[in-house]
Amino acid sequence: MDETVKSLHQLGFQQETITVLERIAANLPGMIFQVIQQQDGSQFVVYVSSGCRDLYELEPEVVQADPEVLHKLIHPQDRTAFVESIAVASATLTPWRWEGRIITPSGLKWIQATSQLETQANGDIFWDGLVIDITDRKQTEAKLRESEARYQAILGAIPDLMFRISRDGEYLDLKEEGANVTLNREEIVGRNMWDLLPSDVAAISQEAIAKTLDSGTLQTCEYQLPTPLGIRDYEARLVVNATDEVLAIVRDITERKQAEVSLQNLAQKYSKAFSFSPDPITISTLAEGRFLEVNDSFVKLSGYQPDEAIGRTAFELNLWTNERDRTLLLHEFQTKKVVRNFEIEYRRKCGKILTTLLSGEVIDLDGIPCILAVHHDITQDKEAEAQLRLSAQRDRLLTKTLVQIRSSFSLEQILRTTVTEVREFLQVDRVFIGLKDLQLKAKTVVESVDPNYPSVANWQTNDQTCLQELRNILTTNRVRVIEDISQIEVSPALLAHYQQFHTQATLAVPIMLGEQLFGALIANQCSGPRHWQPIEIDLLQQMSEQLAIAIQQVQLYQELAQLNSSLERQVEERTTQLQQKMQELAETQRVKDVVLHTVAHDLRTCVMGNLMVLQNLLKSQGAGEQGSRGAGVQGSRGAGKVISASSLSPHAPSPIPHSPIPVSSSIIERMIQGNDRQLGMIDSLLEIHSCKEQGVVLNRDLVRFSTLLQAIIKDLQPMLSQNQANLTNLVPEDLPLVLADTTRLQRVLVNLFTYSLQHNPPGLNFTLKATVENGMIRTYIQDNGVVLSKQECDRLFDLHVRHPQTPCSTDIGLKMYLCRQIIQAHGGDIGVISNRKCGLTFWFTLPLT
Repeated sequence: MDETVKSLHQLGFQQETITVLERIAANLPGMIFQVIQQQDGSQFVVYVSSGCRDLYELEPEVVQADPEVLHKLIHPQDRTAFVESIAVASATLTPWRWEGRIITPSGLKWIQATSQLETQANGDIFWDGLVIDITDRKQTEAKLRESEARYQAILGAIPDLMFRISRDGEYLDLKEEGANVTLNREEIVGRNMWDLLPSDVAAISQEAIAKTLDSGTLQTCEYQLPTPLGIRDYEARLVVNATDEVLAIVRDITERKQAEVSLQNLAQKYSKAFSFSPDPITISTLAEGRFLEVNDSFVKLSGYQPDEAIGRTAFELNLWTNERDRTLLLHEFQTKKVVRNFEIEYRRKCGKILTTLLSGEVIDLDGIPCILAVHHDITQDKEAEAQLRLSAQRDRLLTKTLVQIRSSFSLEQILRTTVTEVREFLQVDRVFIGLKDLQLKAKTVVESVDPNYPSVANWQTNDQTCLQELRNILTTNRVRVIEDISQIEVSPALLAHYQQFHTQATLAVPIMLGEQLFGALIANQCSGPRHWQPIEIDLLQQMSEQLAIAIQQVQLYQELAQLNSSLERQVEERTTQLQQKMQELAETQRVKDVVLHTVAHDLRTCVMGNLMVLQNLLKSQGAGEQGSRGAGVQGSRGAGKVISASSLSPHAPSPIPHSPIPVSSSIIERMIQGNDRQLGMIDSLLEIHSCKEQGVVLNRDLVRFSTLLQAIIKDLQPMLSQNQANLTNLVPEDLPLVLADTTRLQRVLVNLFTYSLQHNPPGLNFTLKATVENGMIRTYIQDNGVVLSKQECDRLFDLHVRHPQTPCSTDIGLKMYLCRQIIQAHGGDIGVISNRKCGLTFWFTLPLT
């Protein structure tokens, strides 16, 4: 490693690159050390590389704390030679070199120690050396010592492949033990190198042999050969062995070459990283801050060329904006040696201030503590953060104004709060709002001003020329930005206004109601000219829009208040009228109920009286026919008997002679049926009225549904027989319990069967089914009679006026409506399905308990 570092010095590598390589050396095999031998014989360990962990199996801190631990590891037979070599080197100040054995926990090792000695000014001796593990080499040497005596001296020092070669290139002998040779001895000895080596390698070797024999000095050559392991690098050292004969010692230097290439590549990478880094990188002295090296990014950032910066300090270049930053940074480097993301402000050559994050580390260059620093420019980030803060503050101000506008209808309060908040945000000397009044004058309504400057409160003017100039400026540009009043041309009147109120810079935004100019929001800087930022202009524009909304809102509120007052009067009048109408409707409803009950009672009485008369008449006619048959009078079937009206009343006066009116029994029966229908219709109307007023009242009992249906079917049997109808009951016996009003359910089934019987000829067939679906019992009543249209199915259970020509339509329609009311009161539903092939199917559902 020492040879590699020295070669880099000779090749002219930069000092910072060598420092990096010396750091890398700490990770290579072996141990680098620095020791001070004081005049009293004591030793002080300055530095021990981490290689001592692998070599001595000790931590560097342990060796630095007590160097005697290394002496204790030396083999007892080698300690005397070690001590003597130290004494000789100290006395003569010649380079020290010693080989010996050490005993570590892992076993016996051979080491080689070399060092350069340097006398210090105080008389101490500085040892700077390297210790490497030569155990493998010593083992090889032991094997070589067992070889021929003629090669013992050479083999003891050089464990490489060796050849005896004549001037003309013939191999005379070779030593192959321990070397990686692809050919055996018999294939090499006696043959010429031109037969075995590539022509270019043979030419190099032939030239080196000639130079060695001619000059009598050591010659060295390097070449490459293909091997089963790949291309390998070799170094051949040639010395004169006899007349026209050389001894060639060949060493495989592939690893060394690879290490050299790696170091060169690493140096180039560090150099490129330094030169082409997008962040400025500098190397400066720790004590003074004097620049030793800067990269191109530093030149671009600072504005100083390398010849202007190198050799000068940051203070000399006036880079520091705050000397305290330099003091804090120096303290961090002295205490921690490393600094990360230290925020600093720098001044460029042009005077612009930049903000950077500095990260650096203390390094040693030729014994001088230096700072390797990387500067990351965050100026744009800081400006963006400042803009974000201003934006957030602006948004809060806008939000506050908007909330106030929504929550307050006091225009003066809104305007006064606005000028106060805007002046605080802009940090200006004056903010005011001017509005146009009804007399086309301009006046200041509200103002927030620095006490050191005159107030424009209560200012107003009727100068139409000046007002027209202001209107033209504001309506044309929609924003007036003046950074320096002295740099613009204005009318004398407006200039006098600026001078009167000490205005140096102004920012004005119109308050527009639609396309009409209503006023302006104005900010003045009185202390001097000012550059207005875009965010400040945007704030005033948005505030003017909010003020326009506030003004419109107040105007609308005033109009709304007037309309509301008028509307309240109209509402009161209308309410009085509605109350009168409601009283009239209530009286009408009361009269309707009285009329309904009275008329229904009278009709019911009349109909029942007619029924009694007709039934008595029918009975009397039947008795008369029996008497006639007993007296031998034969009458045809269905012939009527002449009965006077006086004969029907038990309290009738003496009969008066009159002409008899013959009435057949069939006519009397139809009259009875008609009165029955009228009586049923009256009952249905009364029940519907009761449902509308009070709802359907149910008397529920817990019953088994199949049993309930069987009882209802039994009651329906006479009606079915009279109409020659057949009923097939397919209802299962195991249906669950339901909570139902049995009387009302019976009415539902009677009405449904009645509908089918009345609208079909005799001989109708019915099928009754029931299923359990989704917690409900669904019942089906299917017939094979006439069908209905979809519109008729949809309206069958509705309450509506039916066609007067439809037979029995009104009576059965009322009953069907009552069916829906009863089923819905139970919590179910009802409907009808029409099918041309199957007839009508009535269905209704009831919830399970």
